[in-house]
This record gives sequence, structure tokens and C-alpha cells, in this order.
Amino acid sequence: MPEKDLEFNRNEDQYKQMIHRLHVKAVATKLGGGEKKVKEQHQKGKLTARERIAYLTDKDSAFLEIGLFAGEGMYKEQGGCPSGGVVTGIGYIKGRQCVIVANDATVKAGAWFPITAKKNLRAQEIAMENRLPIVYLVDSAGVFLPMQDEIFPDKEHFGRQFRNNAKMSSMGIVQIAAIMGSCVAGGAYLPIMSDEAMIVDKTGSIFLAGSYLVKAAIGEEIDNETLGGATTHCEISGVTDNKFPNDEACLDYIRSLFDKLGHHQPAGFDRAKPAMPKADPKELYGIFPADRVKPYDTMEIIHRLVDDSAFDEYKALYGKTLICGTARIDGWAVGIVANQRKVVKSKKGEMQMGGVIYSDSADKAARFIMNCNQRKIPLVFLQDVSGFMVGSKAEHGGIIKDGAKMVNAMANSTVPKFTIIVGNSYGAGNYAMCGKAYDPRLIFAWPSAQIAVMSGASAAKTLLQIRVAALKAQGKEISKEEEAGLLKEITDRYNEQLSPYYAAARLWVDGIIDPVETRQVISMGIEAANHAPVERFNVGVIQT
Repeated sequence: MPEKDLEFNRNEDQYKQMIHRLHVKAVATKLGGGEKKVKEQHQKGKLTARERIAYLTDKDSAFLEIGLFAGEGMYKEQGGCPSGGVVTGIGYIKGRQCVIVANDATVKAGAWFPITAKKNLRAQEIAMENRLPIVYLVDSAGVFLPMQDEIFPDKEHFGRQFRNNAKMSSMGIVQIAAIMGSCVAGGAYLPIMSDEAMIVDKTGSIFLAGSYLVKAAIGEEIDNETLGGATTHCEISGVTDNKFPNDEACLDYIRSLFDKLGHHQPAGFDRAKPAMPKADPKELYGIFPADRVKPYDTMEIIHRLVDDSAFDEYKALYGKTLICGTARIDGWAVGIVANQRKVVKSKKGEMQMGGVIYSDSADKAARFIMNCNQRKIPLVFLQDVSGFMVGSKAEHGGIIKDGAKMVNAMANSTVPKFTIIVGNSYGAGNYAMCGKAYDPRLIFAWPSAQIAVMSGASAAKTLLQIRVAALKAQGKEISKEEEAGLLKEITDRYNEQLSPYYAAARLWVDGIIDPVETRQVISMGIEAANHAPVERFNVGVIQT
């Protein structure tokens, strides 16, 4: 246990302030379009997206939200798009784990912004990777027309969801849809390409073109209910399967469907009886230094995340700037790869900087990752990384080759990978430690995370040099005061981009969590991954 000295208390106070900010922002974001819009939903006899999810999922069960802060600070000219206008996550229905996607009609009537498409596709990706059933609670006005060029035609745009519908169907993944509000134009295909589609009477409607467009296109005058309401599609067209008088009855029916689903073939990841860490997880707040450049012992972090605080370290005396080893988290066997943040001594007696990946560390991690694949053990990456070591000594020692070995092994890993960014996530270190580009099943950040190509101080100085050189090339002289002003402007802008909220807004991470929630996030992730059998590991070409 760390001694709770003045520095521990100072760290704890600062981290608790970050946690408070996280909670405040989460509460505000969950209001969606605001209390007035929520009341309008209720006046129409409709539940909100979050109320629907709460009603649908098992009482007192966990719901792991994906992308809560999607769209944070974006689309200001359009009035904003809280949570991307859609609520997504992993929940439990009749004890069965599933992905849920619910359009939030309080945000621009559930219209799709570019980030909405990205978030929907992320939810479908999670369902596909883990072979989880998926439920769509549809209530959307379709594409947000002022931004149609950023959402309609490209590969990862609006239409990709229907392609995924078809792919999931061929994979045997259950898809259930409920039309609980508007469902128009191309969006109409999503529920109808699902296995079963139901509709709520008088509030749900589905058509390729609404009444106004129909009149403009062919001159026919017709109201929306007659055109595409519940009675039309359940009794005349047969497009939907059943209609229900209200949201609750529709959601009850979905629960009854889940009650009868067949069971999946598990991947076979090992789980023992869960145990809490012996070291108090709440001490994480005080262990993590308020001063980002200060070192700390990453083992203190690990001991507060793993069952019984028990950790079997791999090659403990070699490659010390990366900690590798096996443990259990909520009973699940895991392999952990974590950046050691304290200064360590190499096998040759040289001092190595914490958070930097050296050749021996990369070599060790590559071998450990391969071992976990051989033994069918899911991998957990704890990121607080400054990058790979640079300089002539590192280059002559083959840092590029050893780094490539680690990246190759990590990228080709077939056991599920889970990434938690606890601190820095800079440059190629982000890649080697399983950043978003390397398909972690889930990737979450602590409020202390920073994600960028390099640290704020380094980037700001580099960008300032470029700006000053450009001005001088134009024959302009710059005073020391002007240079200081430029540096502050660049630093402020770059620091904003370092923020975990900036990353979460763009779905570079699935969300920001309180450190004490880390165990539950990883446990739910492995439980989801256990639905999908693992392919045999093939690392490809690795130079020795």
C-alpha cells in the first residue's frame, strides 16, 4: 500500500475533481436535446431513448454505454448533437447479453449527423465481432440534410449500416427492430432487413418518402399514417410483423423474444470465482500523479485492478519498461501488457525512462502476446506511453525491427484485446499498445488520458518553430512578446485536442470511465467476446 503522504492527497484531490467533471458532463449529455424536448416526447405518448433502454433491459443489470460523449463540442453551427443523437451500448435482456441502438428523437428528431453514422457502425461492429444479438429502437428523421455530403455516399457513411444488416444476417447474428417513431427514406431498410420488425401504433411510421414528398413527386395526397403507419404495414403491406399500442408493450414483446433465444457456442475463455483486489481500487486516484511528468510504479495500478491483487509477471527482469503478465479480472483470465512509468535499470545497468518502449521491452511483449494467443487468454493493454526510444543507440540496436515485431504480434492477435488509456498515449506507442486502429474489442480512457502524436509541450514548440520560420520567410519580424503569444495560442489549441473528451467526441475511444469502473468494463467485454469462437493465431512474418 502506498504511503498516503501529502503528494498522495494532492493527487487524490485533483483526480476527484476530474471525476466530478466527468459525472457533471455525463448528466448533462444524457439529457439529450434538453428537458423541453423530453416533455414533448412524453406528450406524444413516447418514452425517450434512455427510458426505452431502461425498460427493455433487466432490472438492476449493468449497461455499458458506448460513445456517450460522441459529438461533444462538435456541430456548434447546427446547434450541437449530444451523444451523436443515438444511445448505444451493451446490456442484458432476460439475462442475455446484447447490443442496443436507440435513436434519440430529442436531438434533431433523431436525424443522422456524420458522428451518428460512425457511432451506429461502431455498435454494429461490436455486435459482429462478438456475435451478440442486436436490438434497434428506431425513431429517426433520417439523414440530416444540411450535411448530406458528409454522411450519404462514402464507404463508412449511412449506407454501410444496411450492408452490415445483411452481413450479420449471414453470420447468424439475431437482429430485432422496433419502429417507435419516424423511420424514413433509406433508413426504412434497417428494421426491415432485421429478423423481426415490430411497430408502435399511431407513433411509429415507416416509408421511403413522406406525404409531402409523395405529393411533390407524383401528386398524390395522403397522410403519413395511411401511407406508412402500423395498420398499413401490419394489415396491408406485411412489411412489419406486429403492432403494439404503446412503447412498453412493444418492449415487453422484445423481452419475450429474448426469453426464447438459443444459446451460443462459447469461445472458452477461462473464468474462476471473482474476487475483489486486496489493494483498494479507490487508491488509484492518489497513485496517479497530478504532475504528468512524474514517474510512478505501474504495478500499484495493476494490483488495484486484478483479483486478489495477484499478478504472475512474465520476464520480470527483462525489458522492464513494459510489464507483462497474467492475472484475473472479475474471475476472467487475462494477459496484461502495461507501460511501466517508473525509471528502471536495464540488463546492462543503464537507466531507462518510464513510459518509453525500448527494444528489449518490445521483444518481450511480442513473445508474451504470442503466448496468450497460444493459451487462449484475452489481452488487456494499459496505456501510459510516450512512444518508442529514439536516438542513435536505439536505432543501431534495432528499435524499428523490435517495435515491428511487437506491432505484428499485437495486430495479428486473434484473442480479444481490450485497451484502457490511463495516461499518455503518444505517437507509435499508441499503435503498439493497441490503439483504436488495431481493433480492440473495447477501448476506454480514464479522465487523465491524453491522446496525440506527441506531448503538448513538444508539439507546441515544434509548431511554433514552423510558424516563426514561415513568417520570417515572408520577411516579417516577430518580437519576443508576439512569439510568446503565438506559443500560448498553439499550446491552448493543442491541449484541447489532447483531452480525452476530444477523443471521445470523435469515437477514438468508446468512452471515458472512472478508474474504479475499469474491472467491470473489462469483465463485460470479455463476457461479450466469449460469444465468438477464436480463430487460430497466425503471426505472419516476424524478423528475428
